Amino acid sequence: MAETQTKKRRMGEKKGASFPQTTSNWPVITPKPNLQIARLKDSDLFTVQNFLTSVESEAFIKAAEAIGFAHQGSLGPTKGEAYRDNDRISVNDPLLADTIWVSGLNQLFSDIKIRGKVAVGLNPNIRFYRYKVGQRFGRHIDESVNIGEGKHTQYTLLIYLSGSVSKGKNDLKNPKDSPSEPLVGGETVFYGSRNSVVAEVAPAEGMALLHIHGDKCMLHEARNVTKGVKYVFRSDVVFA
Repeated sequence: MAETQTKKRRMGEKKGASFPQTTSNWPVITPKPNLQIARLKDSDLFTVQNFLTSVESEAFIKAAEAIGFAHQGSLGPTKGEAYRDNDRISVNDPLLADTIWVSGLNQLFSDIKIRGKVAVGLNPNIRFYRYKVGQRFGRHIDESVNIGEGKHTQYTLLIYLSGSVSKGKNDLKNPKDSPSEPLVGGETVFYGSRNSVVAEVAPAEGMALLHIHGDKCMLHEARNVTKGVKYVFRSDVVFA
């Protein structure tokens, strides 16, 4: 389903010597040089554990809540739209997009080509989603977006900001700082032919999920949240 920008927020231009950093409105992101991908379906669907640390994930949640979410719905399947019930923020921030991209995502896409085109960065239209108990996003596909200058989005990037916490994570944090009770539900489910389940991805704090979109996008949905709050960072990988 095509996304439209609903809110813009100007950001500053604070940069490091070789690694861009966001302004104080967003958390400082550390480079992740040893990221590993887990393929769920060939090379078109994969996850990346610990793409963000617990500290970074929780800081994004706090920053998004400070901006304020707006409810996002749809007219429903009878009007040709997927069922949708969640809360959403959209910001246009090229610096934030670049920071996330060069933190390690660029290396994961270094060998991926689509019709001769290579990945060059993230869509600067960054979205944050919040799903509370009872909210979900019905079955849909993500469309490719033309962002100009011969650039098109080809992959969806979802980073779960809440969910289960990986064992062995070395973040130093106080459990009392957790933004909400443990998340239950909210799985991202992909479907193949005859509505067969291809993959079912449970949210894990800091984990990235990437899948091809456009004409090769698999039908997928975000299941109902039954406990806690699900927070997601959303962007798109741009090819040129």
